[in-house]
Amino acid sequence: MSMITPSFALPSWCYVISALMQWECEEANVPPKVVFATGNYLVLQDGRRIFDATGGPAVACIGHGNSRVKDAVMRQMDQVSYCHSWFYSNSGAENLARLLVHSTGGAMAKAFVVNSGSEAIESAMKLARQYFLEISPPEPTRARFIAREGSYHGTTIGSLALSGHTGRRRQFEPILPHNITHVPNCNPYRGMLKGEVVEEYVDRLARELDGEFQRFAPKTVCAFVAETVAGAVSSTMKQLISAQLMC
Repeated sequence: MSMITPSFALPSWCYVISALMQWECEEANVPPKVVFATGNYLVLQDGRRIFDATGGPAVACIGHGNSRVKDAVMRQMDQVSYCHSWFYSNSGAENLARLLVHSTGGAMAKAFVVNSGSEAIESAMKLARQYFLEISPPEPTRARFIAREGSYHGTTIGSLALSGHTGRRRQFEPILPHNITHVPNCNPYRGMLKGEVVEEYVDRLARELDGEFQRFAPKTVCAFVAETVAGAVSSTMKQLISAQLMC
């Protein structure tokens, strides 16, 4: 297998990823089969050991085969492996919810546990909508969402519509909801104007977000969605504070 060598120095992990990508392209119909994983390494069917530099989408970021995780899973399964949350509770779920709530330092009072990030976003959208239906008097006209360009929030229809990543959205645009708009994300390298300083750039982002709220009729925006910890795109504290004040 050949690999193009650039004229400038790259970290060693770049070569590993490039090689794997080329290999997988050549064998597109037969993905590499992992037969074992331990610590930071994946072991393939042909015996090769691959350094797992991603842990999937940050799923196995503490390593594979972690003994504390395995022991905790087994203890919970020996107690109860599943019960329907509509009808029952259990100490594992309650302890997790308590840990999550306490970790916010009082900012959050409740936890709603789901199976994936996409489901979490879908649930958050529904909760935001339901909030405005439950308050007195209700505000049923609030059905719009504002998110940011380049963002990634999930792969289900609702979360994909909320995402601003054009490449992921493109082929599904005809079936995505049209009650979601996007404002520029915080990217000083690409977003700052010539002669603009950081403070001016951040102020402009806040004004653009405010302008998006003002663009629609009063009491029609349901929520502004942004990652507080950067995943696909980053935030500025002033942008988030501005959004909180506007909401």
